Amino acid sequence: MGKYDFDEMTVRRGSNCVKWDAESPAGPIDEDVLPLWVADMDFKAAPEIVEALRKRVEHSVFGYTHIPDSYYEAAINWWQRRRGWHTEKEWYTPVDGIVPGMSIVTYALTHYEVDAEGNVVEKPNGGKGPNGELPKIIIQSPAYNCFFSTIRNVGCELAANKLIYDLEGDQATWYIDFNDLEKKAADPMTKILLFCNPHNPCGRVWPKEDLQKVADICRRNGVIIVSDEIHCELEMPGYHFTPMATVDQDNTITMNSPSKSFNIAGLGISNIITNNPDWKKLIEKVINVWEHCDLNPFGVEALQAAYNHGEQWIKELMEYIQGNYRMLVEYFERELPLCPVSKVEGSYLAWLDVTAVKMPSMEIEKSLIENEKVWINGGEMYGLDGFMRINMACQRARLQEAVERIAKGLKRLLK
Repeated sequence: MGKYDFDEMTVRRGSNCVKWDAESPAGPIDEDVLPLWVADMDFKAAPEIVEALRKRVEHSVFGYTHIPDSYYEAAINWWQRRRGWHTEKEWYTPVDGIVPGMSIVTYALTHYEVDAEGNVVEKPNGGKGPNGELPKIIIQSPAYNCFFSTIRNVGCELAANKLIYDLEGDQATWYIDFNDLEKKAADPMTKILLFCNPHNPCGRVWPKEDLQKVADICRRNGVIIVSDEIHCELEMPGYHFTPMATVDQDNTITMNSPSKSFNIAGLGISNIITNNPDWKKLIEKVINVWEHCDLNPFGVEALQAAYNHGEQWIKELMEYIQGNYRMLVEYFERELPLCPVSKVEGSYLAWLDVTAVKMPSMEIEKSLIENEKVWINGGEMYGLDGFMRINMACQRARLQEAVERIAKGLKRLLK
């Protein structure tokens, strides 16, 4: 028995919870629907975090928040202890979330530059090419849906380096197409690789040799790596996450947060990490222009509690999620072998192949909500029809019921 009880049921419906209370693609959801869509967990936060927040609430004043040295010390010690990654206080820029952070960083790098006097100025022609070409950002698709919207919102063009789907081994998995990545990176309008490790939704924890190949391609072609590592602590037992910055610190901007790992996304806390002072100037310019300067006081406290006291909770969490994953894979292998589950090395997200159903996955999503009362994400939002994403981060009894409903619905649609 571990220290923490992840089987304890929680009731989230009626708490203004996006996962349980939001309207679905099939309309308002009733109380019988089991939601396994958006990436947050149904587990209570670590009690060490709850206690830190309780103390902050008891202070009873919630004004503007200064980031204390203890915040940076907690993060610096966490990365050194967990990953052997040396960081320094001056490299950190705290922001109110990974998604706004991605927009800030990509806009800063594609629309601003530092001139010879050290001033931040707009790039000539707004960063466009000589004939009005938009700056390009590479993503490795299928990819987290906000990658697509970020690229649109910052006025750039998407360059898709499609991952290779492999069904030949023990279990379906995904690989980087390095030849295509080289071609995309060689385009002079390509400025950024928006990288994801562990990968959402495909579940890869990219091995160090892959990271080195990616880093070499990007450096050779003058492409900056912006690495989204929000799922980094969610590594399955037996796999080891490596920060991209430990492979190429000088050409990487890291986006990180305890929000997914510790189930505190609503507290709005994350960090942009770079050792390049010019890039940090650009980032801080956009933060000030866009008014993202203030942080949630509870997020500041939660990060410190997570990084100072959260290692045992994360260890037991991932052992529990691995049990959920094994149950899910075994069930589908037994009951629905036509729908293989990709191997999950990191995150709590399963990626299910539903190409055998031969209908758009968004339609499958709606059908499962309406008929089987279970909600999982259709793959179109990640750039790939024929797949669906399942959030496994819930109590095992709840997941067992949901998996049975999903399989029942897919069998119905396969007839």
